[in-house]
Amino acid sequence: MAVKSHSLFDRRILFQALKASFPKLSPRTMMKNPVMFVTEVGALLTTAGLFFRPPGEPLGFGLQVSVWLWFTVLFANFAEAMAEGRGKAQADALRRTRTQTLANRLLASGSLEKIPAEQLRKGDIVLVTAGEMIPADGEIIEGVATVDESAITGESAPVIREAGGDRSAVTGGTRVLSDRIRVIVTANPGESFLDRMISLVEGARRQKTPNEIALTILLSALTLIFLVVTMTLKLFGLYSGLSFSLTVLAALLVCLIPTTIGGLLSAIGIAGIDRLVQKNVLAMSGRAVEAAGDVDVLLLDKTGTITLGNRQATEFLPAPGVALQDLADAAQLSSLADETPEGRSIVVLAKQFGLRGRSIGDMPSAQFVAFTAQTRMSGIDIENRQIRKGAPDAILGFTGREFPPEVIRAADSVARSGGTSLIVAEKERVLGVIHLKDIVKGGLKDRFERFRAMGIRTIMITGDNRLTAAAIAAEAGVDDFLAEARPEDKLALIRREQAAGHLVAMTGDGTNDAPALAQADVGVAMNTGTQAAKEAGNMVDLDSNPTKLIEIVEIGKQMLMTRGALTTFSIANDVAKYFAILPAMLVGLFPVIAPLNIMGLSSPQSAILSAVIFNALIIVALIPLALRGVAFRPLGAAVLLRRNLVVYGLGGLIAPFVGIKGIDLLIAALHLV
Repeated sequence: MAVKSHSLFDRRILFQALKASFPKLSPRTMMKNPVMFVTEVGALLTTAGLFFRPPGEPLGFGLQVSVWLWFTVLFANFAEAMAEGRGKAQADALRRTRTQTLANRLLASGSLEKIPAEQLRKGDIVLVTAGEMIPADGEIIEGVATVDESAITGESAPVIREAGGDRSAVTGGTRVLSDRIRVIVTANPGESFLDRMISLVEGARRQKTPNEIALTILLSALTLIFLVVTMTLKLFGLYSGLSFSLTVLAALLVCLIPTTIGGLLSAIGIAGIDRLVQKNVLAMSGRAVEAAGDVDVLLLDKTGTITLGNRQATEFLPAPGVALQDLADAAQLSSLADETPEGRSIVVLAKQFGLRGRSIGDMPSAQFVAFTAQTRMSGIDIENRQIRKGAPDAILGFTGREFPPEVIRAADSVARSGGTSLIVAEKERVLGVIHLKDIVKGGLKDRFERFRAMGIRTIMITGDNRLTAAAIAAEAGVDDFLAEARPEDKLALIRREQAAGHLVAMTGDGTNDAPALAQADVGVAMNTGTQAAKEAGNMVDLDSNPTKLIEIVEIGKQMLMTRGALTTFSIANDVAKYFAILPAMLVGLFPVIAPLNIMGLSSPQSAILSAVIFNALIIVALIPLALRGVAFRPLGAAVLLRRNLVVYGLGGLIAPFVGIKGIDLLIAALHLV
């Protein structure tokens, strides 16, 4: 892969994240996270309160509270910096793929001028020959060449790029290995595909997603409510003859507001994009990643996604009076010079009948007949034998005779099963049928079952007829299919699903896929596709693997599951902290609430300090979970909610009781207050 995963505990990333945590203390930066901004204000107030502390409040207590509140803010910044640091490490690796490239720009006069690639502008035409780097993103307008894209995709095998098709797009920084091409530049400096990828993985342009904004608003509202509660508590204390110091109130506020999820929320979002980058997928925004998590309809191309993409020979069906061995012999002879995947699979299948060791070199007198679009058949002429294989109507014209009824029934049976039939004939005699089958990829049926359990519906899109499409759909286990699909049919299907309230994801690579990619909520364009497709989608798969859509949806779901799990934990965490601090603060004034002091903490000051320390340390403890994400499980929303409540809700209630009590015992043993 072009982009490598970096360990959570990479020393360089840890050191850089630690350094980056301090500049993030700027109020202008902190205001983007209201919860942590209030925590920072609390830290400032407790620091100032050291000089204005009330009589009887030990300096050590106020100093420790102040230090731990600053640690709370720094730990939250550290979590975000860790997520960004992994992206920056990947961006640095991408930058190293850049070289100072010279471009051969074609002038209006027809001559060439050699200029630095940075001077190229959109619309310029460049000539690139074998051994040269492609200087900028563009579209091939003339020629065909093999291109080494390993610098971008990590795939060592070269790929074919040619003008006029769906594989005409080229990326700056890749190398032409053969031939020469003319390329029209499609991106100005700073706007190239590589530039966008570097910008993405650095997180420089990351915007909050709608769900993240909604959660931020909720957390801000809770913070405002507890701010009012804390201010009211101060007035209530004055009325009751109990004066709460600024340090105590600031500590109480920070422990009551949802600092845990507030400190980790940004890191969760950045880590979600980071996991996509590790899969060699470029998302144009965090919004696209989140949309992938909300998707409930997947549109999947049949060829290359659900099936292997190449039809394979699976069975020989001989005509009446023809031995199976004779049919296999003729089929293999007619396919020896056929270099198509179908032809090679016929040769392999015939080997099961002992027909091994044959090669073209052993038949110098043979004349091979290549397949053409006009004849739609191929074969061999050898030793007065004329053997042909091809489409039924083509072989019918070759033999000049009607097929036996058994052969017609066999061909119909192959079609009903979703396969393709090739007829084999020798001169005027029909020998039988070869069953070519689209092979469904292993494991997809179970995967679709998992999606179905999550409420995600899968729809297969194919240009095949309904009979073939239905057979493949049934074997693969998809929920529905669209047969004989044209570009406008895909677009209409997406609009129907969206009108019904569904979020739709699809993949595509051609210019004809661009309208549907633009309409889909998650449009994943293949890197080998056209520029139009890549601009229409909101994600680009560098590996050009159509099945990647399934992994993209899982990563999006995982990000939402992580956010939900940690939000549940954070809120449950806060509930437990109420029982730690409030009874300890008020039991002296109101002895009747003593039963609520279930932790039995050693003193009010120890209770407050223990809660503040636990509040800071729990953020550190949850950073690995926020960055890695919770384990993806194909569960429905109701099941997932119950699981979160049991695991993270109950865990969030129990952890503070255990943690705060343990810290209180340590504080008492060390006489820290």
